[in-house]
Amino acid sequence: MNTKKKNKCDPDDQGNCCCNIEAVMTVDDRGQMVLPKEVRAKADIKPGDKLALVTWEENGQICCMTLIKADQLSNMVKGVLGPIMRSLNET
Repeated sequence: MNTKKKNKCDPDDQGNCCCNIEAVMTVDDRGQMVLPKEVRAKADIKPGDKLALVTWEENGQICCMTLIKADQLSNMVKGVLGPIMRSLNET
């Protein structure tokens, strides 16, 4: 019997995981950093793709940042707002 306590970020039965440390990057003097080739390939990020930077704050300081492809973010917003807008138009 497996009695190991499951960490909330351990992969589930389908291999899905909520978070991973994919890379550690260095910020240069101009504030730039390189997204590693392996990460770009895994995320299907191509030259010219637009990324949205989303941040979370805790106690007035940014504690977490994530990148989302802009087209995927747009689809997420449409998915949330679309039904709301349709219901408003019906009233």
